[in-house]
Amino acid sequence: MWMDHRAEDQAKRINATNHEVLKYVGGTISLEMQAPKLLWLKEKLHNTCWSKAGLLFDLPDFLTWKATGSSSRSLCSLVCKWNYQAGHHGNQGWSEDYFSQISLQDLMDSDNTKIGTEGKPPGSPCGDGLSQDAAEEMGLAPGIAVGASMIDAYAGALGCMGCIPRSEVNYNLPDITSRLVLVCGTSTCHMIVSKMEVFVPGVWGPFYSSILPGLWTTEGGQSTTGKLIDFIVQSHPAYQEVKTAAQERNIHEHDIINEVLEKQAKQRNLPSVCELTEDLHIWPDFHGNRSPLADPTLKGMICGLTLNCDMNDLALKYLATIQAIAYGTKHIIQEMRGKGLDVSVMYMCGGLRKNSVYLKTHVDVTGLPLILPDEEESVLVGAAMLGACASNDFPSLEVAMETMGGSGTIVLPSTADKSYHEKKFRVFLEMVADQRKYDVIMSSK
Repeated sequence: MWMDHRAEDQAKRINATNHEVLKYVGGTISLEMQAPKLLWLKEKLHNTCWSKAGLLFDLPDFLTWKATGSSSRSLCSLVCKWNYQAGHHGNQGWSEDYFSQISLQDLMDSDNTKIGTEGKPPGSPCGDGLSQDAAEEMGLAPGIAVGASMIDAYAGALGCMGCIPRSEVNYNLPDITSRLVLVCGTSTCHMIVSKMEVFVPGVWGPFYSSILPGLWTTEGGQSTTGKLIDFIVQSHPAYQEVKTAAQERNIHEHDIINEVLEKQAKQRNLPSVCELTEDLHIWPDFHGNRSPLADPTLKGMICGLTLNCDMNDLALKYLATIQAIAYGTKHIIQEMRGKGLDVSVMYMCGGLRKNSVYLKTHVDVTGLPLILPDEEESVLVGAAMLGACASNDFPSLEVAMETMGGSGTIVLPSTADKSYHEKKFRVFLEMVADQRKYDVIMSSK
């Protein structure tokens, strides 16, 4: 549902209000957030859905409600997706003025019952724990503690940030406010915490206490990453050949493509695989730009097409796509740093962490060391931390994070390809500038 972009018109109208609460979502609300979608439901499905709804939930809060019967909401969901105000000079709660201006004032009826009257910090106990009905359905004991939830990517960030590199590498891990977590799956989220409010145009947040109590979270994002790679690969004429080869060897399709890239680089006597895309450039916003341009109307671009349609060509487009995604991450980091955030090290979790080319490209493009947790399922680790905190196994979520964070491998950037990536990044930025020029031309009379 987050990827549904039908509420574009509703988001435009909400942004036209320039309401003060919008500065906490990067100055521009995304059509992926809840207010535009709620307004879409109200306008398009008023009689069949809107007027009959008793409670409106984000998925994490829906799950805790199903587990406990408690309709409390996680502060994480509320501040990140619902424009709930927290940590703002002592003011906390829903902005009635905002909901009135965006034509959702009926959500304020009956003390905001439909969207939540109680916000809980992540990891705090919900209700009386697991309800009798839920316990029977799951084969567990009633009363087991259930912690106030987190959005899945935020749980991944929590699961990563306490991870430390193994001692065989001489590396001094910076303060937690310098650690950027990349949660890489269908989309990618880029999260970092800070002690003070930091406003980055086009980047979501700052969100108060959405990961750790008292800290502000800034969240960059790319709407399509894993989804884009899949699209580029699976829509190529040579995809069936890749798929068959992967099935015969019982390995991932990406491993087959990575081998093809290595072979091409060796045949062309190139010092690095990355140089295979010298004449092939991609702008990756096939589903709009979430950060830092916050423009859902942007489209994808490919420059350097030929008549080749074999597996080698598929591999080049796949590599150029991964590079473009990494340049998007670099773009986000550049904007974060420009507003004072100290991004010094990256963590990576999610399905794409298993792709060696994806991982190395991000490290070399950004020039940042990356810590790869030994535990592959960081989102589940973060969720376990919430449960452990709710169970009083730890005195605070910070202690749970530090105790359960585990260790990981550190990957250091190579300087050999720095100049190449810098040139490609310049092309990357020129491509979006060109796209906007075309829009101006086509919209002129």
